[in-house]
Amino acid sequence: MSSARTISVIIPTYNYGRFVSEAITSALRQTYEPSEIVVVDDGSTDGTAEIVQGFGERVRYLRQERAGVCAARNLGVANTTGHYIAFLDADDIWEPIKLEKQIQKFEADPEVGLVHCGMREFDSATGETLQFHLEGDEGWVAQMHLLFERPVINASGSSIVVTRTAFDQVEGFDTRLRNGEDWEFCYRVAKEFKVGYAREPLVQYRNHGVNATKNISEMERSSLIAWRKIFDTDDDTVLVIKRRSYGNLHKVLAGSYLHNRQIGGFLRNLVKSLWYRPSYLAHYPRLLVRRRKN
Repeated sequence: MSSARTISVIIPTYNYGRFVSEAITSALRQTYEPSEIVVVDDGSTDGTAEIVQGFGERVRYLRQERAGVCAARNLGVANTTGHYIAFLDADDIWEPIKLEKQIQKFEADPEVGLVHCGMREFDSATGETLQFHLEGDEGWVAQMHLLFERPVINASGSSIVVTRTAFDQVEGFDTRLRNGEDWEFCYRVAKEFKVGYAREPLVQYRNHGVNATKNISEMERSSLIAWRKIFDTDDDTVLVIKRRSYGNLHKVLAGSYLHNRQIGGFLRNLVKSLWYRPSYLAHYPRLLVRRRKN
């Protein structure tokens, strides 16, 4: 598929030498051919460099001292020139038509600044499908995304493509965040641009037990930074949903802590969620009953 619009692929990695080859190969096999693929090594100590360099001139290798995925993505963008920017985590895999389907959304509506897509989550050891993540919206979706009540943007790094204009306007990823950085980035883009959605499982999301989303305490820390930044505003359309949004955030955090059997974190966020949204009082007995059954 040819187009005057070029696309740069950014693959951040840290000690994922065992996975990165599959990620790169899936980017190389796209029906909408990227103009460049850049792997940003965030200080790996395994054989990542040799594996990436084995692809030759088809893939560019950059290395930085350990600074986190946000800094790695920002560095990759700064060293590329594509009109569109696609992010691919080194432990995930793209379907061959992934970029083609998303570029079609951009070309259909010039107001779109970001396009996300569905995912299939699979077990790294067995290849078994664990879950399909296909829920999502398109259009002007920032407020629903901020409410945090259901998936609105599939904010996995591997699912999103943005225009360079959108990336530059929101000034990239927030390097203070170590968890939820994709969600927060997508919110800032969605405030300024329309969002498109390809409702197909175009990303194969690898669950290998050490994914960043498993760190609940870091999720809490990063989320609270993001929420404080978002609500430090005079925008009444944002402030009107502040209590509801905080209540939903603490409800999600409480459930995550409970799932990990971290009772202190569960109780702390339970209390906060009820302070913001007392109506959740009926939610927790049902949650505890379901937890005991499991």
